[in-house]
Amino acid sequence: MSVRHALLALLSDGPKFGLQLRQDFEARTGEVWPLNVGQVYTTLQRLERDGLVAGEDADDDLADGGPRKHFHITPAGEVELGHWLRTPPDLSSPPRDELVIKVLVAVQVAGVDVHEVIQVHRRYVVELMQQWTRLKADATTADEDLGFALAVDAELFRLDSVVRWLDAAEGRLRRRPVDVAAAPATPRTAAPLPMPAPRRRTGLRR
Repeated sequence: MSVRHALLALLSDGPKFGLQLRQDFEARTGEVWPLNVGQVYTTLQRLERDGLVAGEDADDDLADGGPRKHFHITPAGEVELGHWLRTPPDLSSPPRDELVIKVLVAVQVAGVDVHEVIQVHRRYVVELMQQWTRLKADATTADEDLGFALAVDAELFRLDSVVRWLDAAEGRLRRRPVDVAAAPATPRTAAPLPMPAPRRRTGLRR
């Protein structure tokens, strides 16, 4: 996630303070990715150093007596933002997906039933999909939260592709020739996976 370019996009609407940028970022992304205000100001300093934004002291001061700055995007920042929006991300190499690596490793570990490993992870992903689907339904019913709905759609498509890959991997493994001599005698039982709630700040407006 490019916080740098997201802040440029928010500043293209007009000048904003750092705290406004954090609030706008979280609102625009459906509150799925909370943003630390310290990260906002660190990013703004780098953008200002690179000439992509400019900061000006506001008329009022902060509570601690220091000057408050509002930032606006520069022409160079607009060029940078347009280039980023129109440049596809580098998808030429597969990412180091921990789940994929687990399955690949489990195939080679003696005493581990790779099919059980796949089933445990499939159940976990399906439960996550159900949680996201419920959150999306609540948000849509409450206030037509477009940003959150789009973010959840992306996550649901991603999780669905994970389930389909697990199904394909299990099918391929079941079709492989079985070496009876090398078959594990006593498969280890995989521990259940924890179920963290999807990252949506509490307080869905109902």
